[in-house]
Parts: sequence; structure tokens; C-alpha cells
Amino acid sequence: MAMLGRTSMPWRAPLSAPSSPSSWDTVHIINLHASTLLITTNFVQLDPIPAINTGVMSGAMLFIKEDLKTNDTQVQVLAGILNVFALAGSLTAGRVSDWVGRRLTISLAATIFLAGSALMGLAPNFATLLAGRCVAGVGVGYALMIAPVYAAEISSAEIRGSVTSLPEICISFGILVGYVANYLLAKLPLVYGWRAMLGLGAVPSAVLAVGVIAMPESPRWLVMQGRVEPALAVLRRVCDTAGEADVRLAEIKVAAGIAADAAASAPHQPSSVGKGVWREMFLHPTPPVRRILVAAFGVHFFQHLTGIEAVVLYSPRIFKAAGIATRSEILAATIGVGVTKTVFILTAILLVDRIGRRPLYLSSLAGIVASLACLGLGLTIVERSAPHHSPAWAVVLSIATVFTFIASFSVGMGPITWAYSSEVYPLRLRAQGASVGVAINRVMNAGVSMTFVSLYKAVTIGGAFFLFAGLAVLAATFFYFLCPETQGRPLEEIEEVFSRRWRERRRSPAMAVELPVSNVPDGKAGP
Repeated sequence: MAMLGRTSMPWRAPLSAPSSPSSWDTVHIINLHASTLLITTNFVQLDPIPAINTGVMSGAMLFIKEDLKTNDTQVQVLAGILNVFALAGSLTAGRVSDWVGRRLTISLAATIFLAGSALMGLAPNFATLLAGRCVAGVGVGYALMIAPVYAAEISSAEIRGSVTSLPEICISFGILVGYVANYLLAKLPLVYGWRAMLGLGAVPSAVLAVGVIAMPESPRWLVMQGRVEPALAVLRRVCDTAGEADVRLAEIKVAAGIAADAAASAPHQPSSVGKGVWREMFLHPTPPVRRILVAAFGVHFFQHLTGIEAVVLYSPRIFKAAGIATRSEILAATIGVGVTKTVFILTAILLVDRIGRRPLYLSSLAGIVASLACLGLGLTIVERSAPHHSPAWAVVLSIATVFTFIASFSVGMGPITWAYSSEVYPLRLRAQGASVGVAINRVMNAGVSMTFVSLYKAVTIGGAFFLFAGLAVLAATFFYFLCPETQGRPLEEIEEVFSRRWRERRRSPAMAVELPVSNVPDGKAGP
């Protein structure tokens, strides 16, 4: 097989070299900055929407239980029902985005979540609150599906890992905003406090529903629709040179089954986009597609089995079990969780395109396993010491390992799950494949969030985290053997990466990614 490294990609060198290396660097930096700014603006608006709700719900449940007199079963249902309806939203979002486009799907996600947030903020009773949470869940499903797909399709290979990780940093920022809102709004009267917390999500939703007008459409979706000229216009906004945009467009057209020299009137019609995808994925997949599905669905399956949702959503209960007593102290500690999560996801964004997906993901899981084991030990000692005074070292260990767990998850497994799963699908399968991946993610999320209280009552809270540690070991084994590196490869080449079995990839050095030397023109650059 021909080498798939980046030196074999003609557009990785400047197609018309500038007069000097320094001028090339300036052009590259300016265009890179412009495209990153464009996409960052999008996701800073989009992904805090579901995340703010997650952050505020962790604290709001303390007040909802007191105000509405809910029991533990109702609390678990309220926590998990959002993910059940996110499952429904994500399964339909892929087909909808193939039909109306990525941009309008983002607008639809914001509108649905706006309705759900308003319903929760005005809820007079538990039934209305639950209904609002269900509506918001559909919006979350749409948002989680479309955000990484849009990011992967509009960004270049050099920054795709960082850009597709942006949803995770925005989710983290949203959770942090939710924690801070909990702390501030807790001072309101009980009847208003939790309603203000949950209604907060309506603000960014309204901004996004209007702001989507300024965002460009995915060039790959435009090509699938036969709209080649608008796709080229978008590519010229995000590529370093016009020549690179032309070459990337040719590659996208080939991946979409359109002749590279076809004009704007491409053979694909809107009505044909997205048809036959489920048949190709599940009834008659080729060996590379089958390996892609196992990898993409697998990372979603394992993400929440490490217990991240239990820690984020139930962190107030964990801190209380560790010995933090007052409600104010508990909410302040959860702000620390949000800050830790945000800082380490920023670290992951800076590293993912430099050192690759696999090193970050596997080192992240090593930290997760160690943190969960220590957290389980600390909470077990604290629990068995009750009603007597718990050893100080066990309390410190329990609190510290919550933060090391959040840091370990956020520096690898959190952002890379979304980045990796959005980039491995072939163009024809990407939207609906991502839908199924998000659906699996939401099922696992709902399973953990709706059963965690029952689980720790059955096996103790320390035992629950020992269980999560064991599952994290399985996740590391899965990723090591079945998920190849995708760093630096254009989306149109990734299917070929999966054309070899694991043993063949391990034996072949040709699959290694080579770093480009794009600032030294050799006179041979060009298609």
C-alpha cells in the first residue's frame, strides 16, 4: 500500500510558494487564526447550551428535593431522563442534518433547548419540570450530534483535532457557568432559586438561534448537495491558499462520488443524500467500515462507563460523603471541579494535534484508573468510619482524587471521544453514523446517571468507584487494540487507515504520520 503520511498529500505544501519562508508563515498563521476564530465563535455559543443545564442540575437537585419533596427515585429519573430523550434527538438529527444542512440543524437544536429551558424555569410542579427536561433532552441530542460533525467538516487536517475538541471545552465552560450560577442563585428564596438556575439555559439558546445566520455551511454537505461553487467559497475562507482549497474540493468530490472535474451541476441531488446509509452501516458494511463503526461506537460506549457523569452530576453528594458539610461549601467545591475540567480540556486542545489522539487518550485512562481506585479507597474508609470522626487522610484523599479524576478525564478521554468519533466516518456515513454514536453515548450517560444512587446504595459508594476503575481498564484495552491514530490525515483518507487489521497496522511503519515541512518550498509543490 502506498504511504499514507502527510508528505504524500499534495496540498500539504504551499501550492504557490510565497517569496520567502517568513511570508508563508505569516499567511498560514493569519488564515489559521481566521478559521479557528470562526469555528470557536460557533462552539462558544453552541455547546454551553446542554452543559449549563448539566452544571446547574447538579446543584439544583439539592433545592428541588427540598422544595418539591422528591424522593431518590424521582431525583434519579430527573437526572437521567434528559439523556433518554437526547437519544431520540440524536437518532433523528443525522437524517435531519443530511436533509436541511448542518447550519440549520444547529439552529433547530438551539430552538428546542430554548423551549425546554423555559418550561423548566417556569415549572410549578415535578411533572412540568420533568416535561421540560424531556424537551431539553431532544435539543441536547441534536447539539451533541451536530457540533463535532460540523467542526470536523469545516476544519483543516492540521487543526481538526483541536477544533473538534472545542465542543468539549465549551461543555466544560457551560458546566462551570452552571456551578457558579448555582452558588450565586442559591441565595434566592427556595421557590425561585432552582427555577432561575434551570431557566438560565434559555439565554445562550436564544443567542445561538439568531447567531447561526452568520455561520458558513459545511463545504462537504454542500458538495453532497451538488452545490460545488458555494462549497469552494467556504473552503477558500478556511484554507491557507486558493490552490489548497481547489485540491481539497477535488478530494471531497471524489469522496462524495462526484467526478473531480464536474461543474457546479453535480450528479447528486438533495433527495438522494443520506439514503442507504443504514443499510451500508449495519447490513452490508465493508471491512474498513465495520472497523470504523466498532472504533467510533466503542469510544462512545466506554466514555461514561468510567463514571464521569456520576462525578459531575453527583459531586455534591460525593463531597458530602467525604465530609464537606454545609451547602455553601459543597457548591464552592463543585466550582473547583468546573475550573479543573476547563483548564485540563484547554491543555488537551493544545496537545491533541501535536502528540496525537492515542497517547493522550491512553495516558488519560491511566490517570482515570489510578484516581478512581484511590477515590474508592478514600470513600470506603470515610464510610466505614461513620458515625465516628473520619481519618483526615481519607477525607483529603477522597476530595483530591475527585479533582485528579476530572483532570485525567478532561485531558484525554473527554475531548478525544468527540474528536475521534467525528473524524473517522466516511463522508457518506458521517452525519448518520455520528447520530448513532451520540445515541450510544446518551444511553450510557442515562444508564449511569439514573442508576448511580441505587448502585452506591447496593455496593457502597467506594465500591461503585472501584467498579468504574475496572471498566476504565477495559476501555484502555479496547482503544489500544482497535483504534488507530488519525492525527494529521485529511478526512478523505481516514477510511484507508482502517483498511488494515490491527496486526498489519502494528507491523507496517508506512502507516505512521509524517510531519510536514511546509515552510521550505522546493519548487515541486502542486497537485
